Amino acid sequence: MTTTIEPRKAAAEPRDRRERRRHRRGVLSSTGLYIATGVCALLFLVPFYLIVRNALSTDAEITGENWKFFPTDIQWGNVSELFNDETVPFARSLWNSAVVGVLHTVGTLLVCSLAGYGLARIPYKHANKIFYAVLVTLMVPAAVTFVPSFVLVSSLGWVDSYRGLIIPGLFSGFTCFLFRQYFLGFPKELEEAARMDGLGYWGAYWRIVVPNSLNFIAAMATITFISGWNAFLWPLVIGQGEDAWTVQVALSSYMTNQTVNFHLIFMATAISILPLVLVFLFLQRWLVQGVAQTGIKG
Repeated sequence: MTTTIEPRKAAAEPRDRRERRRHRRGVLSSTGLYIATGVCALLFLVPFYLIVRNALSTDAEITGENWKFFPTDIQWGNVSELFNDETVPFARSLWNSAVVGVLHTVGTLLVCSLAGYGLARIPYKHANKIFYAVLVTLMVPAAVTFVPSFVLVSSLGWVDSYRGLIIPGLFSGFTCFLFRQYFLGFPKELEEAARMDGLGYWGAYWRIVVPNSLNFIAAMATITFISGWNAFLWPLVIGQGEDAWTVQVALSSYMTNQTVNFHLIFMATAISILPLVLVFLFLQRWLVQGVAQTGIKG
């Protein structure tokens, strides 16, 4: 009896030690991962801390030598000073950015999704040529088309208008490419069942494809809205009057050759990024899922 039990114990003990070592390594690796993630999160939040800290400070506290983690006297009056500044219509610029961002997002998603669906599903002998032409537009620098686009918009009388700010940027070759790649991986069985029920391409797109692609559409909407909200050069050229300024143009007006209003710059920055943070927090789950479903790897 003793000769049969002892070898089993001897064989079991090394196994237990291996499992304990494996468990310790797993705990150490998880701890290291959490520490690295925490450090990266802190580094990511440093710019936001600086924006909020300086937005609630005076210019002397921002540029002074004695740095404080947070101002002793919080300047809540910077908010009212920002919106009551007669030289910069900041509230109007926020409204303009919201209108431009929403309409630009809706229009881009509609145009690019229809183009991507047509290239992916509608049989046409020149479909590949058109797709390659769309890809070629991605290789053309934006500076090359900037002046011709401005001349065209100016000749149409769209300067200082929402039309001039929105319509020229509705088509995006990259967004069209992503939609095409996604629709290529969309289950054809659903569309074939829709056609058996009498739906055409438009009906299948609107009633079958779109409702089953909301994750990807939400991801593209997030990216497109952030891009439209942060646009600067085109709104600067088209929005020549103060009533047509977007928030990015308004931010640049606080820094001139003569003066720099640090506290207003940081307060305006803090308020201008708040919509982007809210949009990202609300749609981040769909953003990750949608990017994962683009089908680029295929």
